[in-house]
Amino acid sequence: MVVERARKTGNLLYAQSGGVTAVINATAAGVIETARKHKSRILKVYAGADGIAGILTEDLIDTSGESDTAIRALRHTPGGAFGSCRVKLKDPASDEARYRRFLEVCAAHDIRWFLYNGGNDSADTAAKLAAYAAAQGADLCCIGVPKTVDNDLAHTDFCPGFGSVAKYAAVSTLEASLDVASMASTSTKVFVLEVMGRHAGWIAAAAGLAGKKPEEAPQVILFPEVAFDPARFLARVREVVAQVGWCTVVVSEGVRDAAGRFLADQGQSDDFGHQQLGGAGPVIAAMVARELGLKVHYAIADYLQRSARHVASAVDAEVAYKVGEAAVKYALEGMNAVMPVVRRRSGRPYRYELLPHPLAEIAGVERKLPEGYIREDGYGITPAARRYLEPLIVGEAPLPWDRVTGLPEYLRLKNRRVSKRLDRDDA
Repeated sequence: MVVERARKTGNLLYAQSGGVTAVINATAAGVIETARKHKSRILKVYAGADGIAGILTEDLIDTSGESDTAIRALRHTPGGAFGSCRVKLKDPASDEARYRRFLEVCAAHDIRWFLYNGGNDSADTAAKLAAYAAAQGADLCCIGVPKTVDNDLAHTDFCPGFGSVAKYAAVSTLEASLDVASMASTSTKVFVLEVMGRHAGWIAAAAGLAGKKPEEAPQVILFPEVAFDPARFLARVREVVAQVGWCTVVVSEGVRDAAGRFLADQGQSDDFGHQQLGGAGPVIAAMVARELGLKVHYAIADYLQRSARHVASAVDAEVAYKVGEAAVKYALEGMNAVMPVVRRRSGRPYRYELLPHPLAEIAGVERKLPEGYIREDGYGITPAARRYLEPLIVGEAPLPWDRVTGLPEYLRLKNRRVSKRLDRDDA
């Protein structure tokens, strides 16, 4: 962490990265509104179109063309207002052309501060860019801004985006289970809900908030941290159906067998090196139907869970805004290669503080669900997990509804482009 008190002026560049969330635009609002309060230093706020991908092609957006009302509306609009991407920068030794290109774009547009809003891979990108810029003597501060529904960033109480997906998972599990219970005597006996979570079972655990007693749904949760045992799982489902009359199963997309193989591995991977998963939910549902002869329905929450702004957590929406605000303040204080992290001060009510933490200690570190949060039988959450999770989904984050259409009034920005100053499109 480097702190330099020099009161330099210039432009600030913000970009969104990775899978978006119901509240990532609240962070964007926090960045832009805070920057607008410091016009004597931050002359303009630019946004990278489609994250780092747009920056490398000098595809920049001038946010000064948006009204204060429009920026305020970002607080309740899901998705990524400026576009996101899944682009991973390799080490400069093997990918230096893109690093040079990044610095060229920043220099051409007088960018002195870069804020990258994303998860673990984005923290890695921001850390690498900060180190490279420093090595080149560039006058540039790089700040990471946290976001991920997976809740797997280290050194923070929770990640903005998680509280809302956690609320969605718990509410959806509760509502769907009431449906299954209503039909179980003559129809569906087992309902399977697949949620996100490639390596960490935070979202699956959050679904466990739907019930407090062993017989209440979800009666079975399948975590990535617990090796899947088909025979034991089927015995558990059979037992629950015999006792309760029906069973709800929540399965994380990243569930693996004893050999470490994903149940739903498609044999493909993305640019980050993540294996593409084809749906653990259908695999589990087919197994139950085939082996137990029970009628099964399944659902894959997929994009629905991470875009559900209508059921966002008030705590999550607030913290998402505040980390954007903090990132700008850190930048103006001359900090470099840091990220605002959340420190919990109390759970009920939820109180917290934001502190800068070195990106180097966050990038590449994946926080999994602690053993103490998983019930001894491996199929549910413990009281400790409940104490951690419940405060994060408390409260609603209101949004405006159109009285004629009955739909939420979500915002689409103008996203006016900045004129290019370089003589080529990419690195």
